[in-house]
Amino acid sequence: SVLYMPGSNARALEKAKTIPADGLILDLEDAVAPEAKATARDQVCAAAASGDYGTRVVTIRVNGLATEWHADDIGAAAAARPAAVVVPKVNSAEDVRHVEQSLVAAGAPEQLAIWAMIETPAAILRAAEIAAATPRLTTFVMGTNDLLSELRALHTPGRTSLVHAHAQCVLAARAHGKAILDGVYNDVKDEAGFAAECRQCRVLGFDGKTLIHPGQVESCNAAFAPSAQDVEHAHAVIAAFEQSLREGRGVATLDGKLIENLHVADARRVLALADAVG
Repeated sequence: SVLYMPGSNARALEKAKTIPADGLILDLEDAVAPEAKATARDQVCAAAASGDYGTRVVTIRVNGLATEWHADDIGAAAAARPAAVVVPKVNSAEDVRHVEQSLVAAGAPEQLAIWAMIETPAAILRAAEIAAATPRLTTFVMGTNDLLSELRALHTPGRTSLVHAHAQCVLAARAHGKAILDGVYNDVKDEAGFAAECRQCRVLGFDGKTLIHPGQVESCNAAFAPSAQDVEHAHAVIAAFEQSLREGRGVATLDGKLIENLHVADARRVLALADAVG
């Protein structure tokens, strides 16, 4: 669960310290009016540098490369040292490398990552190139509202209009070892619709989802964290496979299903995630 928080709202930045989201995107872009950009930048960078957010992954969404605020945002973010800068409207590998060069020039530490927002048709078509641009890029963030607008497509239950784009980006992310987060769900009162979209994300292979309201955090965490049943099954898979190895066999069966090395790797990943989320 990664929650957007408006950078111009000091009370929201304070409240974020108590919200059980895994990550925060302190926003300087869409949530901030032009006349409030400078103030928001100061507030967000002070918050990111404070160390007051515990184990939450704190990131800063800067304004886009073509805007008048981008260079100042990058410089301030480099000094504040969040976990990552979230860059909107990334359209090419060149965009990513430009951001990286700007971060280096501003003195950003090597561990300050880039999260690229994928929200245009051009970005979808170049997803693999973007993912391969630099090791500093660690995460794709889908910008589904902007993507739907540029596609002139409709948002419907099941998001048929986005399945191809989502699958393309998941493939690119996995091919290059990146994480990938789905876009936001706009109707904060539609709990059933939000839960269904989270399930779809998991089916497609996403690591999590970006959120626009604290009320969505608990449901998102439940959707993406391994269940007790998942953990129990993972332990059983590993035990069955280890028993088969002791007996000189390279495969095992569990509940009538074949177990191979790849299933053991999946099981270990489930247990690692369960440990990470407690």
